[in-house]
Amino acid sequence: MKVMDIEVVKKQYLDFTSSLTSVMLSTVDEKGLPFISYAPFVRYQGKLYIYLSQIAHHYYHLENNKSVDVMLIEDEASTANMFARQRARFVCTAENIGNEGHEEVFELFGEVFNKKMMDMLRTLDFSLFEVTPLQGRYVAGFGQAFDIDLMADKFEHVTRDGHAQKEETAN
Repeated sequence: MKVMDIEVVKKQYLDFTSSLTSVMLSTVDEKGLPFISYAPFVRYQGKLYIYLSQIAHHYYHLENNKSVDVMLIEDEASTANMFARQRARFVCTAENIGNEGHEEVFELFGEVFNKKMMDMLRTLDFSLFEVTPLQGRYVAGFGQAFDIDLMADKFEHVTRDGHAQKEETAN
């Protein structure tokens, strides 16, 4: 039986999530029904930040229900196996933190998505949401599931019986 090198898988997770610029959002509408959408995002100090227009359905869903699941998922075109796409899902809460201040986050958006675009969006009806991951699961492939936090400080292999095994990792 091949021994899994947790540090290699952890680096794979960090490289994978660093390569993505949008996140899938699963919100709940006013009738309690699920609603799936996506948003561009940046990561800062262990949290995700999304910038949403007030005309977007998910803007109002998050205003009325702060619970949201987010998923980062490997592109179909680059996966070796559609049944084992790399993905990370997080149970989160979201808070509308407005459009004023938070310049470090807006600078990151400008670096990733173009500063001129962000400057223009800031003149419109957009608002910044801070998304706080509470718990997460990363799937690297078959038999490779891990209970994680966003920054991979927590990275525990999940066994077939559904229990996480803590791995000793160097920080």
